[in-house]
Amino acid sequence: MRSWFGTLLVMAMVFLGVSDAQGPTRGGKLTYGRYADSLFLDPVFTDANLDIWILQNIYETLIQTGSKGLVPGLASQWGFGKDGKTFTLTLRPGVKFSDGSSVTAEDVKFSLDRARNSDNGAWNFLLGSILSIKTSGNQVVIVLKNTDPSLPAALATFNSAILPKKLYGTAKGADEKSRAKAFAEKPIGTGPFVLQEWKRGSSMTLKRNPNYWRKGADGKALPYLETVRFEIVPDDNARILKLQSGELDGAEFIPFARVAELQADPKINMKLFPSTRVNFIIMNNRPKLKDGSDNPLSNLKLRQALNYAADKQALIKLVTFGLGKPMRSYLSSSTPLFAPQAMYPFNLEKAKALFAESGASPGVEISVQIVAGSADQIALTTALQQMWDAIGVKLKIEQFDSATTNKRYQDTDFQMQVNYWTDDIADPNELTAYAAVFESSESFKTGFKSDAVEKAFTQSQQETNPAKRAALYAQIQKIHTEAVPMIFLYEQPFAVALSKKVRDFVQTPLGVNVFGGAYLEK
Repeated sequence: MRSWFGTLLVMAMVFLGVSDAQGPTRGGKLTYGRYADSLFLDPVFTDANLDIWILQNIYETLIQTGSKGLVPGLASQWGFGKDGKTFTLTLRPGVKFSDGSSVTAEDVKFSLDRARNSDNGAWNFLLGSILSIKTSGNQVVIVLKNTDPSLPAALATFNSAILPKKLYGTAKGADEKSRAKAFAEKPIGTGPFVLQEWKRGSSMTLKRNPNYWRKGADGKALPYLETVRFEIVPDDNARILKLQSGELDGAEFIPFARVAELQADPKINMKLFPSTRVNFIIMNNRPKLKDGSDNPLSNLKLRQALNYAADKQALIKLVTFGLGKPMRSYLSSSTPLFAPQAMYPFNLEKAKALFAESGASPGVEISVQIVAGSADQIALTTALQQMWDAIGVKLKIEQFDSATTNKRYQDTDFQMQVNYWTDDIADPNELTAYAAVFESSESFKTGFKSDAVEKAFTQSQQETNPAKRAALYAQIQKIHTEAVPMIFLYEQPFAVALSKKVRDFVQTPLGVNVFGGAYLEK
């Protein structure tokens, strides 16, 4: 968890105003190049990183993520009751929404009830343990169906952001999603910034929230910046050129092929922020494929052979230009309760022996599905063709558009498919539910199923002892690794290039862009 805490330490220092000796500069406009525009600035209904990664500059949550775990946000303190079935939060006094109205316990109840409603969006499962919510003065009491150790982390996740009940209620719309869209055109939250202007597909400008509650190093309210302007520049090279010319102060999603060049540029601060992105290839573990034919990948030893025959370091060098690192679990190394495993290091002789033991016929053909036109996926699978040919496996590369690939995934109509994941919550339960628990998503549609994993996961969802919960997750990761339902590839960082005058910008391991403590050095 070092990389996770390292980034969060910087984030905490930013918010606490710990900066260079000369102190931060106030004012100025920071222009940041994004590859695509946001879609829907509502924390409950959005399901796109394009929204999620900037939402927390406008809205805030009761609990936030800090250098050593969870820290106070809009709630100054919180805790479970003795039986673990209640969770009480005390609201921070004096906090106002960006329109100047005060944050109340009723706003909190409204926001959390909306977020946990099963009819609203895709994230309500994170608050699925909540039975009811009660308020008393500045306190909010959450009554639980069962103990839930992940609740504090869920309350620090974007969908639990607090909105003003009264103002939201005035938004026009025939149904909840329509009202959400209307409110999101002029969103009101407690974050450091307010939406000033949005030219869809072109730019978005956030201005300083004059009512923001958190203070900087000079004792005055954050943020330091007057505005943050997002300029939409889809082309990677164009974003870099605009940064180098001074038109942009920062640019996201820098191609790994350009990182070394920008690291050598004296005017650029090339940042590689730790992330929770893991890249892998899911394998269909079922005995039969969708068309009824026998599936060779149902054989454990063949799946093991394919993993040993994949030279992860060579693939990392090829696709990420050496900036990635091998997976050591289905969880990223930045995810809480990550427990590193021995993840099939490249061993061609062992791969050949396992292939022979599997009983698979030499020259057996296996297909992998990729998104058409993805240079990284083409490079990756072409390299694997050569690596797996050495043990007698013929890899057939099938290219489909994104919609078709997704449908084939949903229908489990594949042998292999290139895929990836980034966390949305600072807890291992979300990815574990998707990757290792059959009931949730058929274990990333691989078909992997383990009674021991199911039992341990169920226990972990109610285990409040941190050490015991960590042991359960270590057990789950070990079983999953040994069953090898996927080709374990690599993790990769978030590559962001900044002008040297930009100070204290942070992108968290969850991908969130934090501008609240950033400033432009004169």
